[in-house]
Amino acid sequence: MEWRDEGIVIGARRLGERDVILEAMTREHGRHLGVVRSGRSQRMQPALQAGNGCELVWRARLDEQLGQYLVEPTKLRAASLMESAAALYAMATLGSLLRLLPERDPYPALYETLCIVLDTLDQPQLAAPLLVRFEVALLGELGFGLDLTECAATGSNDRLIYVSPKSGRAVSEAAGEPYKERLLALPDFLKGGEPVFPSRSDIANGLALTGYFLERHLFGPRGVELPEARAAFVALFPPEPD
Repeated sequence: MEWRDEGIVIGARRLGERDVILEAMTREHGRHLGVVRSGRSQRMQPALQAGNGCELVWRARLDEQLGQYLVEPTKLRAASLMESAAALYAMATLGSLLRLLPERDPYPALYETLCIVLDTLDQPQLAAPLLVRFEVALLGELGFGLDLTECAATGSNDRLIYVSPKSGRAVSEAAGEPYKERLLALPDFLKGGEPVFPSRSDIANGLALTGYFLERHLFGPRGVELPEARAAFVALFPPEPD
């Protein structure tokens, strides 16, 4: 068995004295593991850092085996990510989210979104709303999609400013007024239409929105909390005072 694909390094763990088990998110083969021989060498270690892009060749005698990777680095992002605490928190968060995906199932659209997020991690104000969009996409891929296109109560798409924590559907200002204390805020940048440069409050609301549904549907049922790195990233975007 053999395939070739492009991928993003999620992480690598030691295997013996010289080798590592590489975990990568690939375009066509999903989250996939394989052994990299001499992966702990001085030549290979810089390439196998989280966030780096690479071309991968995976080989095994049988499809169900762990197999081996040949790795050719293509985009070395890790060094620049290490210069920013926000970027490191975001990358660690992305790794935790990707590990929620079943192994070897392809998610090409999610892979594309991941690449876009990674290329903005040096600009936290841009990366944060993209991370929220990635989380929305992840929820959708795993069967817990949010419906933010029309009001759950009226069917209208006018003045959508809330999200129901029960249904994950948008709610208009008028319909949600009596229940607003129990509803989640819908940030402008998730409403579609023209691109919006988000305020810090919008970013905070977006992270709170996806955090609620991630905990409810994905982390909570597994008996684990949201990643500490995500909490550290969220803390960088306190909402503006009223």
